[in-house]
Amino acid sequence: MGKIALIIPTLNELENIEKLVTEIKSNLKDVSIFIVDDSNDNSLGEHINKKKIQAHYFHRKNSSGRGSAIMFGLKKCLEINGFDIFIEMDADFSHDPKELTRNINYFLENNLDLLIASRYLKKSKIVNWSLSRRIFSKLANFLAKNLLNIKLSDFTNGFRIYSKRSAEKITKVCGNIGDGFIILSEIIVVLNNNNFKIGEIETYFLNRERGKSSVNFKLIVASFLGLLKLRLIKKKLK
Repeated sequence: MGKIALIIPTLNELENIEKLVTEIKSNLKDVSIFIVDDSNDNSLGEHINKKKIQAHYFHRKNSSGRGSAIMFGLKKCLEINGFDIFIEMDADFSHDPKELTRNINYFLENNLDLLIASRYLKKSKIVNWSLSRRIFSKLANFLAKNLLNIKLSDFTNGFRIYSKRSAEKITKVCGNIGDGFIILSEIIVVLNNNNFKIGEIETYFLNRERGKSSVNFKLIVASFLGLLKLRLIKKKLK
């Protein structure tokens, strides 16, 4: 299977992180966890040290967005070297740790460079999402699919697995559009332009039960504007 690095971007996720790391470790025995924290203070880092939570912790003082947190985490993992599989997932339990082993096996069996856990495949399920969030997500993915002309169902879910060569590629190229969620779509464009193998798998997506979502109107507007910009420079992203 190879060595696995798992990156968790966090923003005020003190309530979730200990339980999440425990569940990840119970489902993946040999995994190194990297937490990239954009919270205003270092309370999460202090909590990790106090509870002796087994994870590499990085606190970025100035919040730069979820996308840049993933880029930061991937670069740190590549600097350490020795990892073959790179996973990203959210800290709020919307991404189920129980799916990790199944997803990794599918990723390896199909020789993929990127696997996206899609919320919009037939067997997927979304639970406890508000109507407004459903509409925004479906609209964003509809626009991404048609503006970028790439046949995928979910451009915006951050439950993903990357090969080493795809991680190396995107950390060198991505970050041209913005540092938030738009990087998720930019990654797909870059890998697709370079003929990397991309696949999707069904997922059970549960809206957060604890903590507060970082999605807001400003972020939504930035995402739509980012999609338009991405459409304009799509062919240049190599």
